Amino acid sequence: MDHYGFWSLLPPLLAIILAIKTRQVFISLLFGIWIGWVILNDWNPFYGALAAIQALVDVFKDAGNTRTIMFSALVGALIAFVQRSGGVEGFINYINRFLKYVESRKKGNSRRVVQILACLTGFLIFVESSISVLAVGSIFRPVFDRLKIPREKLAYIADSVSAPICILIPLNAWGAYVMGLLMAQGLSDPLKIMIKAYPLNFYPLLAILVVILVILLQKDIGPMRKAERRAVEEGKVIADDATPMISDEIISLDKKTGLTAKAKNMIIPILTMILMMPVGLIYSGWSQVKNIDSLSFGTALFKAIGCGSGSTAVLWAVLSSLLVAGVLYRSQKLFKLPELINLTFKGVGGLIPLALLMMLAFAIGKVCRDLGTGIYVAEVSKQWLSPDFVPVIVFLVSCFIAFSTGTSWGAFAIMIAIAIPMAKTMDVDIPLTVAAVLGGGVFGDHCSPISDTTIISSMASASDHIDHVKTQLPYALISGSIAALFYLIAGMF
Repeated sequence: MDHYGFWSLLPPLLAIILAIKTRQVFISLLFGIWIGWVILNDWNPFYGALAAIQALVDVFKDAGNTRTIMFSALVGALIAFVQRSGGVEGFINYINRFLKYVESRKKGNSRRVVQILACLTGFLIFVESSISVLAVGSIFRPVFDRLKIPREKLAYIADSVSAPICILIPLNAWGAYVMGLLMAQGLSDPLKIMIKAYPLNFYPLLAILVVILVILLQKDIGPMRKAERRAVEEGKVIADDATPMISDEIISLDKKTGLTAKAKNMIIPILTMILMMPVGLIYSGWSQVKNIDSLSFGTALFKAIGCGSGSTAVLWAVLSSLLVAGVLYRSQKLFKLPELINLTFKGVGGLIPLALLMMLAFAIGKVCRDLGTGIYVAEVSKQWLSPDFVPVIVFLVSCFIAFSTGTSWGAFAIMIAIAIPMAKTMDVDIPLTVAAVLGGGVFGDHCSPISDTTIISSMASASDHIDHVKTQLPYALISGSIAALFYLIAGMF
């Protein structure tokens, strides 16, 4: 059996509803995983519980999962490094001087300017979505706190820029992955199709446009307006009952006494991590490229990025960053080796909750695959498709699959295999169909509380995870609704 019908929807839906209702993400995910394995074990709760425990253990059988969880924990060490060394304070001093200059030219502009800077930083880091949100959150969180901008707003900016900009620029693992899926469907020129699809990829374009308008107009809606009012009137960047996705011991870690704050102590390690990402992709993928000797260097490079391991690249990136930071700090005689080791453990300890959450996200993704959640949704949608409505239906189904499974890449894999043959059979424009799949996957991933990008956005911004989801959702729904309307119109012409 390919799927378990309606019951395959139960685990992700229950996990999402419980997470939003109770604000207990860990318990909600555990419950969703348990229910999934109960279904898989003929509704036996005892065997379901045993299978769920084994599934959590089996998460680490996948090397990619293990590398991602290690990366998530080691990021805590990097954050501790750049804070304790005075790197964050030095960078904030530069930003503050720039903001004072802005205020001297036009009073009251600081909040807008720093949000624009955060947005631009996310644009520049288009290599990988997790690196993008991590850099934006880690760099700008102290500045946002000083200006009393709610952390929900920082998480929203980081999250709304990361995946949309990554899917709009093909020179990264996202583009290479999608082109691989298109080639698997027998399409001979996937790059050309993707280039044609980009102007039709309405959701990422609208998501970026909305976040820019929110920043420029300084107008908020729904829960974000309440968060802004709380931050401005009460000086609280997070709510009283909030649980930040990072230990207070890390975000409040002061510069070591007697050190001079230098921005380079943060900028150099962060840049190392960003630059090592494509290097890791190329190195891990080079040996996987077929007939590499017959290809031009540029083509071979691009194919290597596509074949590279994203989890390997991010792990190497953060390890390289920690190594460079350690050498940099020792050369300045800022820390002795035992201090660096203690800082590493302190930072890793602060992000243990994130690592556990990533483990649970991987486990619920596995049970959804075993239940055939994505396959069931796609099959149901086939029954009411017509050529004119193919783009909008493909978009909506991709949204739902990505939302309920927490992965845009998983939605891409499922829907491209279904949508491309469907588009060929019904004579629907292929680039438009591809754009609908990609936009829907990004939307679902953007909104889902069990998405790794959403989780890392909350972590990097030290925001309460459910508060981030709630405040971001109205903006995403506006962009998603307009995108759906555009696909409906495009399908009719």
